[in-house]
Amino acid sequence: VAVLVLTVLPLLSMLSAALQPPGTVPLGLQWPSDPHWENFAEAFRVARLPALLASSSVIVLGVVPVALMFATLAGYALGRLRVPGSRWVLVVLVLGLTVPFESITTPLYYQVRALGLLNTPWAIILPLVGLLMPFAVIWMHAHFRGVPAELAEAARVDGASWWQELVRVQLPLARPALSALAILLFLWTWNQYLLAIVLVDDPLKRTMAGALGAFQGEYGTDLVLLSAGTLLIITPTIVVFLIFQRQFVRALLQGAVKG
Repeated sequence: VAVLVLTVLPLLSMLSAALQPPGTVPLGLQWPSDPHWENFAEAFRVARLPALLASSSVIVLGVVPVALMFATLAGYALGRLRVPGSRWVLVVLVLGLTVPFESITTPLYYQVRALGLLNTPWAIILPLVGLLMPFAVIWMHAHFRGVPAELAEAARVDGASWWQELVRVQLPLARPALSALAILLFLWTWNQYLLAIVLVDDPLKRTMAGALGAFQGEYGTDLVLLSAGTLLIITPTIVVFLIFQRQFVRALLQGAVKG
């Protein structure tokens, strides 16, 4: 309950601030006697949310399916196939988890600029796919390693190739792990802030979180409009999590008790 209160309190504070009269300075958590709901319509207009939603959707569709595909193939190869040097590959992936995004932002900028991809969705999609790979591959590797070997051996005895085993046996069993990973990749991509700010100059081509930086810089003195715009920008993430939270928890529990 205490954690829930600490989590919800900032959202309630922003909501109360967003409903204050335009141009005023909100004084803490204080519900207005005459809520100004039209502030959200004004923030929706000035923030150009339809264009931001389209840009974020393009980036998410470019990152999540590709990352899931590569993570599944790599996780299956490292977890089920006897790939030479697989242990060293896993060590490199674990080391990749320790590298913060901030430490490679500068070389990423020059590399993306050399490829001529600055200020395009590809400037976010391609680096983000690579940066998410260590976690995604280790996640799928852990799943495939936990699948009973008898199932794979039975498929092999029946004459199934490695590819047929993956498609007909492993992937149906991997649905909980894939669904949980897809939710995590979506949230991380949608909320990506640093790469969007550094690699894309046009706010309308950034992610929703990246556009928040430009919105704050333009309307930072108008706290009412800034609160309304911030709530509108973070609402899709909250909605997606609320819709899929049961599937996410179920996927984690199924993975925990699968053996």
